Amino acid sequence: MSELHKFIFEGQPVRGMLVRLTDSWQEVLRRRAKAQDVFPAPVRALMGEMAAAASLMQANIKFNGALVLQMFGDGPVKVAVAEAQPDLAFRVTAKVVGDVTDDATLASMLNVHGKGRCAITLDPKDKQPGQQPYQGVVPLHGDLREPLHRLSEVLEHYMLQSEQLDTKLILAANDEVAAGLLIQRLPVEGSGNLGHARNQDEIGINESYNPIAHLAATLTRDELLTLDADTILRRLFWEE
Repeated sequence: MSELHKFIFEGQPVRGMLVRLTDSWQEVLRRRAKAQDVFPAPVRALMGEMAAAASLMQANIKFNGALVLQMFGDGPVKVAVAEAQPDLAFRVTAKVVGDVTDDATLASMLNVHGKGRCAITLDPKDKQPGQQPYQGVVPLHGDLREPLHRLSEVLEHYMLQSEQLDTKLILAANDEVAAGLLIQRLPVEGSGNLGHARNQDEIGINESYNPIAHLAATLTRDELLTLDADTILRRLFWEE
């Protein structure tokens, strides 16, 4: 059964969420197998990570509508899309043109020539007349054009660019589970430009967020995929 756990750290400006997509993720793969449209393993893993990430980000913003995570590539994966709803329902798909090797990375699938992009769209459930969905777009590289090797790094960079908030994201997926852990520094209270400026001042140096993010980063892929949520949180944050 798919599950989402939200938690906070008492007395500290840090929040977290952990999602595990199980039955629903397996059903997606079963339908594709039945249609004889099975993606290569690295593409399946990417789609699972995108489903988990979209579910976390949708829940994180308390938004009544769909969050659509899209990857546009210049490699064999031309497009990959995950759409997440407030009730943990999701859809994923991809367009693959060309061969994807078993050891393919994010860069070799989507960013061969440095032109890959990631877009996040918020599509309200009850749109007002003339209202357009919000969309933010970032490249698949950092501010210094350094390559970003994981989807989690791309989305951490997106959150830093769009919200000025430090975020640690751990993602993993296999053919049984798509899972993710999100740790985020809460925004500094303030109005208008004052709050925005204070959030920028806290980037990378918040003494409450950094130790918790470092603990989260010790979570391994196998642990995220095989352990239940309570065990993961207890092992990581028992001192917090």
